[in-house]
Order: sequence, then structure tokens, then C-alpha cells
Amino acid sequence: MPKVGYSEKEREGVRGRLMDACLELTVRQGVRRTTVEQLCRAAGISRSFFYTFFPSKEELLVEALYRQQPKLADYARALAAELPLGEAARRFLHECCHGERSGIAVLSLEEQQLVFRRLTDEGYAQFREKQRRLFGELLKIFGARADDARVGIFTNLCLSVIVTRRAIPDSMPLFVPEAADATLDVQIDAVADWLESLS
Repeated sequence: MPKVGYSEKEREGVRGRLMDACLELTVRQGVRRTTVEQLCRAAGISRSFFYTFFPSKEELLVEALYRQQPKLADYARALAAELPLGEAARRFLHECCHGERSGIAVLSLEEQQLVFRRLTDEGYAQFREKQRRLFGELLKIFGARADDARVGIFTNLCLSVIVTRRAIPDSMPLFVPEAADATLDVQIDAVADWLESLS
């Protein structure tokens, strides 16, 4: 029988378990195959109790992505401490592009559309601001000044590399799948070269 009353501390624990499970399942099987039932099982709660935390699976995913951001910044800092900045940026982007291997939740084009159709205007504005802060912090970690124009360019460059890698061949069937990894390397090198030119 599910528990009826939860303390604030217990609620925070459940919320954390939901976000952790959401990230793990998204990495492993994607957004579409991740169900509310799976998330509830992982967190040890009933489906009806899930909705006292989040109005939808997509809202949970956005919160989980926020939770992932400090880990991404910490990973970038660790790389920058041990490698030249250009190489640190290359390694970081490569791991993000292969999120399924490195435990980083990365959304495909279709998953982004699915999630962001469910966000309110306020939720979307909040996401954009948190995204801007993350990419600004990454720019600084990789040795570049983070003004608004650079943050916008860096965000688009990184996301275009990551999304393209995730989209070949399923969403971009006219691309050449045999050349996907080599293309990824060229794109990552271009982003790293741009970063190095800024420092």
C-alpha cells in the first residue's frame, strides 16, 4: 500500500529520485520509451502521487536536465584542469555527442519538439535563461569571455553538433551514416578551433 503522508524531506527525496530516474531512463531508452509508470517504480511512488510533483513527464525531464547542468560544468572543469583548453573542449563535446555511453541525457530533434510543445511560455523562458547560464559558464571554463553574442553562437554550435550526431540516420536519412563519426570529429574540431581563437 502506497504511503499517504510525506514530510517535506521525504518529498525532496522522491523528487530527486524521479529526476535521477528520468535522466537514467532518457539516456538508456529515450524520452518516448520512458513512461510515467517506469519513473514511479524507480522512485517508489504511485502514478497519482507523481502528478503532485510534476504536471507531466516532459516537465519532469526539463527539471532533470537542469539537475544535470552542474554535473556538466564540473566535468568540463575537470577536463580543463588536466588538458589544454582546445582538447578539453573536444573531449567534452565528444562525450556529450555520445551521451548514451557517458550517461549524459541528450535530446534528439523529435524529443526536443515533444518536450517543448508542453512547456508554457514562462517555462520556455526559464529554460532559455538556464541554458544561457550553462553555456556561458562552459565558455569561461574553456578560456573565452562569455558575452551574449558568444554565448548564443557557442550554444548553437554545440547543440547543432550534438543534435546532428543524434539525428543520423533516423531523422536525417539523406545524410551519409557511414561518415557520421568522421563528420562529428570535423565539426568538433571546428568548434574547438573557434574557442581557441577567442582566448
